[in-house]
Amino acid sequence: MKPSALVVAILTALAGLTSLAAAPARADIVVNVDQGATQPLPIAIPVFSGAPVASQIQQVISNDLAGSALFKPLDPSTFPAQAPNVSVQPNFDAWKAISAQGLLDGQVTEDADGHLRIDFRLWDVYAGQQLLGLQFTSTPENWRRMAHKVADAVYEKLTGQKGYFDTRVVFVAESGGKLHRIRRLEIMDQDGANPSYLTSGNLEVFTPRFSANSQEVAYMVLRPSGSATYVLNTETGRYEAVGHFPGMVFAPRFSPDGGKIILSVVRDGNTDLYTLSLANGSTQRLTSDPAINTSPCYSPDGSQIVFNSNRDGSPELYVMNADGSNVHRISFGGGRYTTPVWSPDGKYIAFTKQTGSVFHIGVMAPDGSGEKILTSSYLDEGPTWAPNSRLIMFARDEGYGSHLWLVDVSGRILRPAPYNLGASDPAWSSLLP
Repeated sequence: MKPSALVVAILTALAGLTSLAAAPARADIVVNVDQGATQPLPIAIPVFSGAPVASQIQQVISNDLAGSALFKPLDPSTFPAQAPNVSVQPNFDAWKAISAQGLLDGQVTEDADGHLRIDFRLWDVYAGQQLLGLQFTSTPENWRRMAHKVADAVYEKLTGQKGYFDTRVVFVAESGGKLHRIRRLEIMDQDGANPSYLTSGNLEVFTPRFSANSQEVAYMVLRPSGSATYVLNTETGRYEAVGHFPGMVFAPRFSPDGGKIILSVVRDGNTDLYTLSLANGSTQRLTSDPAINTSPCYSPDGSQIVFNSNRDGSPELYVMNADGSNVHRISFGGGRYTTPVWSPDGKYIAFTKQTGSVFHIGVMAPDGSGEKILTSSYLDEGPTWAPNSRLIMFARDEGYGSHLWLVDVSGRILRPAPYNLGASDPAWSSLLP
């Protein structure tokens, strides 16, 4: 049996959440996220001891890990009778008996100052070794975020990649009939919790997109006189129109540094891409072509832009430098390509593709190689990436209204997102601070 890791605690603080971090320990159980047919890792997550909210925290952690399809939380009814103590090394033989490869135990307490504290440990059952020992502290109303951070820590330790659980999704909530559709901005946690409307529904809204810090949302508003681009602060609820473009503007998206918005502008019969400085309102035209140029998205480093254009006859994907130079086509697989979006790690571009009457979500490398179709349906569109570049959320309409769905980059995981009402145009935030 290998000795357990020596824990060296370092107290760090980040945006009101503190963590007590363990020294790195080599993981003998590793989840290979790139293996197409990998079996989910059996992990035991007993109810944490301590404060009444402990059972809810345990449930959120379990749901997060199960939802990734990389982990299989085991049935609590099979657990050993004696609950684990976070301060004591577990009886590994008892957990081996139920085929648990990983064990996550923890304790939830309330400090004298009213703060909630989660202490937890992740164990490799068969190696008899601690892999992780952490502590998170925050105010009691942040208990769900604390649970997501625990799940993120476990995910990262066992996969080697950042988690995505402590994030939010903004989207267009759709209600009413087809002739009287109400479209409002709504925001929720990635697991569907804490949904909240950001706009009233008096005006139709489309294509919300987060800024890099996930605090602002840029979106299009359709008005009787045309359309406009707005920026809304999700913390204060304050919003304002940006730019002064006559006619139609659409598909706004922030630059990675948050200083500009790139968008499509219809002017003199052309639809071209412009950037708008949020500091001084100045604009720069990036394309000058009689075709429709739209759906722009920056690369993560801000040096390039992917967009779709019908300049070659039908919608295709193109990449250009951020100043509009070196435009070159990257899609050659047949069909109509739209709504491209660069993955946060820069390795992929996700897109919507139509072949005949069928729509797909697909991915390809930024040079156009390695195209892979992940979904097929009556109408799949509008992909957005999780911050770890593993999952894609999109809108699916199977003939009875649009809903949010999820697919992973391998195509192995395909399921509805945890929001069962009408929705479209999702945008996934980065990890919250």
